[in-house]
Amino acid sequence: MSQPDFRYCPRCRTELTPGQHGGLERLACPACGFVHWRNPVPVVGAIVERAGNIVLVHSIGRPPHWFGLVAGFLESGETPADCALREVKEELGLDATLGAFVGIYPFQRLNQIIFVYHVRVGDGAITLAADELDDYKEVAIERIKPWPQGTGPGLRDWLATRGFHPPVADFGTPQD
Repeated sequence: MSQPDFRYCPRCRTELTPGQHGGLERLACPACGFVHWRNPVPVVGAIVERAGNIVLVHSIGRPPHWFGLVAGFLESGETPADCALREVKEELGLDATLGAFVGIYPFQRLNQIIFVYHVRVGDGAITLAADELDDYKEVAIERIKPWPQGTGPGLRDWLATRGFHPPVADFGTPQD
């Protein structure tokens, strides 16, 4: 989920109109002056490493081969690093230890800015967040294929720090 495009002003309910604001065309309210800046939504992705594998998760309702990194929205007052650890706990039921910060990546299609971290988990049983996820898989680091958008560039950059430079594959390419 990302920030919606408003049609009406959230302050006074007047229909928004396009105009130049901050050097770009943006929707604004002609009655009260509200500007819909459409700032990106902060998201955190976690490259979850376990015993030489990367844990990928499958979100409910997605096509069968769409496995990706553990990810979630940054909460108010939370640091991105704390968010990575919280998301791993919520989505996999495992405590994680923070590895390295990988980078920050824009994901314009969903109007997100993604902070990517590497984390490590132990060999305990994975318990998926039943309201979000319906499957997971563990893929050997040397066999994983990054994808070109979203959290994929972070995975690609992290793999490069490990000496792996696999070709980028479309999101949803089977990972085995």
